[in-house]
Amino acid sequence: MSDPTTPAYQVLARKYRPETFADLVGQEAMVRTLKNAFAADRIAQAFIMTGIRGTGKTTTARIIAKGLNCIGPDGKGSPTTEPCGKCQPCIGIAEGRHVDVIEMDGASQTKIDDIRSNILESVHYAPASARYKVYIIDEVHMLSTSAFNALLKTLEEPPPHVKFIFATTEIRKVPVTVLSRCQRFDLKRIEPEVMMALLHKIATAEGAKITQGAMALITRAAEGSARDATSLLDQSISHGAGETTADQIRAMLGLADRGRVLDLFDLIMQGDAAGALSELSAQYADGADPMAVLRDLAEITHWISVIKITPETAEDPTTPPDERARGLDMASRLAMRMLSRMWQMLLKSLEEVALAPNAMMAAEMAVIRLTHVADLPDPETLIKRLQSQAQPGTPSGGGGGNMSPSPAPRMMAPARGPSNAPSMSGAVQAVALATNQLATYITFDQVVALIRTKRDVQLLVEVETTLRLARFSPGRIEFQPTPTAAPDLASRLSQRLASWTGARWAVSVVNEGGAATIAEARDKDRTNAENEAATIPMVQAVMAAFPGAKIIEIRTPQAMEALAAIEALPAMDDDFDPFEDD
Repeated sequence: MSDPTTPAYQVLARKYRPETFADLVGQEAMVRTLKNAFAADRIAQAFIMTGIRGTGKTTTARIIAKGLNCIGPDGKGSPTTEPCGKCQPCIGIAEGRHVDVIEMDGASQTKIDDIRSNILESVHYAPASARYKVYIIDEVHMLSTSAFNALLKTLEEPPPHVKFIFATTEIRKVPVTVLSRCQRFDLKRIEPEVMMALLHKIATAEGAKITQGAMALITRAAEGSARDATSLLDQSISHGAGETTADQIRAMLGLADRGRVLDLFDLIMQGDAAGALSELSAQYADGADPMAVLRDLAEITHWISVIKITPETAEDPTTPPDERARGLDMASRLAMRMLSRMWQMLLKSLEEVALAPNAMMAAEMAVIRLTHVADLPDPETLIKRLQSQAQPGTPSGGGGGNMSPSPAPRMMAPARGPSNAPSMSGAVQAVALATNQLATYITFDQVVALIRTKRDVQLLVEVETTLRLARFSPGRIEFQPTPTAAPDLASRLSQRLASWTGARWAVSVVNEGGAATIAEARDKDRTNAENEAATIPMVQAVMAAFPGAKIIEIRTPQAMEALAAIEALPAMDDDFDPFEDD
């Protein structure tokens, strides 16, 4: 049986919780502001502390409460930023039992009734024994809208003996009406150097031995949270026998050996699929979680990318010298496009591993993909390589003499140019513009291209699949409809073309003489065009370089010229009708 006279064990996060502002680490700006405010007797009526978990929000609130009510050992003190910790108010507040310091958990007490019973019904009564009645609401962003509204009036005009202190990790969820009534303090993440010094101080005080590498791992895992770091230190002291090492911390946290993850990263970037799979299997056999390995790869990708842009970031105290040297070397060797592609693929792979029935299989497939695209050339290099593989001196169109250029599977940016239309006004301008616009549409293909550029998808589908063109001239279209054509196709087509071009279009229906629809002709033409494109040396080189590649679109020079001509026209207002006064 344990000795009842022996004091109960207290976890390090509570044992070493700061008692004064001097004990707070990494929050110098906030401490300086509060000290100046207390010294000048300009103490706000309400404070709000925001920051990530474990940076000292609630602790700061309690220190402020002690400072407001400290009376000193002689009982004659005044509000101070250096509470004595020995008077009755300081002791009572530190132990959480002072009647005039009311702590409320906003996460569990969210309703208006909680605000009414804890604050509104007692706020006007004077403190029982302290100088100020202090209300501390933790996770204040969790309060309901009605609870916030009930608090607003009291928060704006509190009695002189009342102070409010709020703490939150989600400052954006706090209404602006509340924020505007508070003095705000943003508590920062603890910097790695400061965190390691804190861990060393606590470990020394506890008589524990822990290596620098172990403290670096704890600091990295804590992500700027002093509470998390202290809790991990507490766990590591219990986990280790004698001196706690980095390997023990890595095993305790389930982390993969960072050096081995760097080895895996290097193998992937070299395109060594077999070596990468072997290393992944070895790490898995040693107990590494496949998801954790991929997360580490993503973290290393980010780290090296940042080092490549700002090399000084490698000087991180949590990074051992050998890892720092490897990171700088990789950053100098790897192109940013490779790192960016690695990052994007790893994010996708993490999603796949999370959903896969077997995490290791999914991780292996991810590594295989990563190794195969790691050294993929950029588009410029690829084009040069493909051009060198194509037969020199052969025209890309595959033809010669006076033959018209053959279609090619390529994309071309449409040319744009200024309008050359003269400056006119009124009806003269409308007629001149209409004539100029109609002169542009000398073929029906140009009309179809116009519909495509205007992105009228429904009309485009109808024109391509249900319209059999019989006769065409600029401003006039005659067509034979298919059985599935809409009855109002002619009128809608006429209206839209007039709106887009500023000229009248006569669109009429005939009973016979219509040619094949564009969709029917396209199916036949596409087959012929694909066969012709397959004879182009550049296309052959692409197909050889990328087995399984497919041609998804073919544009003829004529089609691209029509699209470019339409893009070069001056923009027309869809609601503009040059003939509305006729």
